[in-house]
Amino acid sequence: MVQQHWFHFDFALATKLADHLGKDRKFAKCREMFDAIISHGRVPSESTFHILTVAYLSAPVQGCLDEVCTIYNRMIQLGGYRPRLSLHNSLFRALVSKPGGLSKHYLKQAEFIYHQLVTLELEVHKDIYAGLIWLHSYQDNIDRERITALREEMQCAGIEESRDVLISLMRAFSKEGDVDETERAWLKLIDSGGIAPFQAFVYRIELYAKIGEPMKSLKIFKGMKEKGISINVAVYNKIIEVMSEVPEVEIVEELVDELINSGMKPLTSAFLDLLKMYLNLGVHDKLEVSFANCLERCRPNRSIYYIYLKSLVGNGNLEKAEEIFYEMHTNPAIGIHAQSCNTILGAYLSSGDFVKAEKIYDLMCQKKYDIEPQYMEKLDYILSLKRKVIKRPVSMKLDPEQREILMGLLIGGLRIQSDEEWRNHAIYFEFNGNSNVHSLLKIHIHERFYEWLKSSNESANRDNDIPDRFSTIAHSYFGFFADQFWLKGRPVIPKLIHRWLSPRVLAYWYMYGGFRTSSGDILLKLKGGNQEDLKRIAKVFQAKSLTCKVKRKGRVFWIGFQGDNAVWFWKLTEPYILENVREFLTPESDSMRNEPKGDLFTDFDSESDNDELPSL
Repeated sequence: MVQQHWFHFDFALATKLADHLGKDRKFAKCREMFDAIISHGRVPSESTFHILTVAYLSAPVQGCLDEVCTIYNRMIQLGGYRPRLSLHNSLFRALVSKPGGLSKHYLKQAEFIYHQLVTLELEVHKDIYAGLIWLHSYQDNIDRERITALREEMQCAGIEESRDVLISLMRAFSKEGDVDETERAWLKLIDSGGIAPFQAFVYRIELYAKIGEPMKSLKIFKGMKEKGISINVAVYNKIIEVMSEVPEVEIVEELVDELINSGMKPLTSAFLDLLKMYLNLGVHDKLEVSFANCLERCRPNRSIYYIYLKSLVGNGNLEKAEEIFYEMHTNPAIGIHAQSCNTILGAYLSSGDFVKAEKIYDLMCQKKYDIEPQYMEKLDYILSLKRKVIKRPVSMKLDPEQREILMGLLIGGLRIQSDEEWRNHAIYFEFNGNSNVHSLLKIHIHERFYEWLKSSNESANRDNDIPDRFSTIAHSYFGFFADQFWLKGRPVIPKLIHRWLSPRVLAYWYMYGGFRTSSGDILLKLKGGNQEDLKRIAKVFQAKSLTCKVKRKGRVFWIGFQGDNAVWFWKLTEPYILENVREFLTPESDSMRNEPKGDLFTDFDSESDNDELPSL
């Protein structure tokens, strides 16, 4: 007798279920059914592709845009389907909805959408042409031929170049130092009527600096002032950058003073260019004064501290340089990097302080920082006198602070990816580039876990070059965190979570997965938990005299602290909140000294997926 399988995959049922989940915007569950259909050797129906794409586009979750691009491409390449015009346009709008620096990586995808529109003989809206030219203008290498082709196609379609297109053309042509084309676009912009936007002036300033005519750039800037055109921080930063590279010291100092007196912020970029100019000229006394002025007006910044460190080393003030390096190393809001370590290492080697040089060497080995070649020969000789093996293997191990940081981030939504044998695990850090807190937090996290990062030696050291996403190497050491926080590919809350909610863990949970509402309350996001987990966490807060409320939205819980409870939660976590993000997270309350009153109130009544998320 042949044994019959008790279960057979039902494609029709799976399709109906996937479509239903997608329509309810449960994109994670819909994606599971979608993947299950493919794993059984079937191609999902066109409706499933379409609904899942729309669900991803509607999800306010970091990383969904990449997923929707994958689904859209497979819809065409795997299924051979012809998406609706609305779907093409919706995805294209999503690609160009972010700032240019973030959207430029989606150029290839945007071109693919355009190709599909043309191939399927669908209408190509003027915003598609404008968006493509806009994306091309942000590329490091400008494709002049492609931009020209797009302009010709617009002309054939009877579409006039809008002001936005003209600005994109100015951005692209100024990068190449093409005066004729940039000025031609400028004149068209002026003829279109109205006041030219500040970006147009910035690109002209940038253009003439690029071709070696910085005084023409200054003339454009002064012309804006004479015509009464509003000048913002971006324009000041650009002209200060241009004049500091000449360098025109008196002009730069005057411009920086103007910017400070105007009350506009932020000032970090202007101070950075000013300090670079002083460093290159060897004017250490002025650099010292400007550094102090910068600290009074700006948040701590690693690049600013690094320039000051180089100045102190160059000026022979090693004692003060040690203090600054120690402050960088111990202050999470600043942090160290390979350049700062090499700078202080070189200073120790030059002064003959080999004991301290050896300590910096050990730190750099631990962090996996590259050591500059000019220091290696001397280090090899010094270390060979003491050690049989010059480059000792560094034991990969998290320190107690790193463990607490990871716990806080994992509760807030950090992902873990494991291999098939469940032996090695990688931590995936994802930050929201549109969040001020995340933009600053990622710098700290990148420095704090640098030795664990994948291809860390190839990572850029400048703050603005750190990507919004990076991951650790796959390592067995992360097995504890995978077992406790990420079971079978899904986020979970550990049974012993009540033992691990220290103030530092709560602080990083707040910075990564929480925010302050407009009314001054504090909300924390919790993924992967259930009501029992929430009760255990609530008991921890109750033991700390904190009352919280809980709201559920699908698979995500939001834990809220209102009024005095928000204040006391803040007092508990403030020592571990990064200094440069405190202004974005401090609760606004008049009762900073009153103790919270009332019993624990936990609201589990609202659990449907249709509940509103707390407003940002």
